[in-house]
Amino acid sequence: MTDAIEASTPTPLADARGPSGEPGTAVPGLVWAFRIHPDGTAEELAVDAPLEDRHDGWLWLHFNLADQRAGLWLDSASGLPEPALALMRGADRHQQLHAADGCIYGVVADLVRDLSRVTHQIGHLRFAMTERRMITARHEALHATELARQKLRRGHRLKNVAALLDVVIDHVADAIDTLVDDIGSQLDAIEDRVLTRRTSDERAELGRLRRLTVRLHRQLLGLRSLFHRLERDGVAALPQALQLQHAHLVQRLDGLDHEVVAMRERARLLQDEVSAKLVAETNRNLDTLTILGALFLPPTLISGIFGMNTKDLPLAETNHGSLWALGLMALSSAAVYGLFRWISRRR
Repeated sequence: MTDAIEASTPTPLADARGPSGEPGTAVPGLVWAFRIHPDGTAEELAVDAPLEDRHDGWLWLHFNLADQRAGLWLDSASGLPEPALALMRGADRHQQLHAADGCIYGVVADLVRDLSRVTHQIGHLRFAMTERRMITARHEALHATELARQKLRRGHRLKNVAALLDVVIDHVADAIDTLVDDIGSQLDAIEDRVLTRRTSDERAELGRLRRLTVRLHRQLLGLRSLFHRLERDGVAALPQALQLQHAHLVQRLDGLDHEVVAMRERARLLQDEVSAKLVAETNRNLDTLTILGALFLPPTLISGIFGMNTKDLPLAETNHGSLWALGLMALSSAAVYGLFRWISRRR
């Protein structure tokens, strides 16, 4: 992070040209836009009309990078420095935070949102902020930015640009917190089934939960590293409007990460317990098969002997010879069973 940041003047949006080259056209790829007034109140702007970059307050512009025209507009009219533009339009999915030329920019992870709920899929929010603008962009619909938008619609006030990023990161933490609670509930249910049933193969479900906790841990680890680095490098050189509440964010992310790691270890221990129970059950089944095989082996040997088509077979000329043969078979099985009982008592 650079030691000093100089204020930059954004390009007036009224001068931006659309894909057709006509001035004053709507900004392409814009999902929503807000003007934040000096008193912190937010005014939502129409995305199908030209935006006016006035001198009062600042703007939040949120883009859909799936629309290639959005990247062209960012290059021509966003007023961002080259490193920020490269990151906004690039394919790097590594979480990062940089400051240069009066702009703080980076990539943070967030949970993807579908039409009705937040999913377990990880998406990435690209952002760049100056004292007059916050520009965010994504490829998939993200959960935290949508909640921040709804919060502004309900009248939430923002004292500066950095406060908006604080709100977004808080909502990322909220989503992870809710997800961790859901993982805990699922682990509770699995643990009850494991303890109440003789066998319960929950390894597939536990594996899915462990993979989810690993992804969440990586996401939190990346966010923590960003703010720890910001805290270590210091924020005194940043303008007041760009100073994040990093101490609060670091504390909350640290606590969440401890919970995620605890859930990961709990899932691993449950997997070990389930595997041990399945191994024990398999060993019991093998013992049963071994005993049955040993009990039937002597009778099989005797029946094989009496079934040979040779002369001078025992009991061939004896009255009730078949009954004697059956008796010998039963006696051999009883002898083997008695031998097993004697061995088990000696152990």
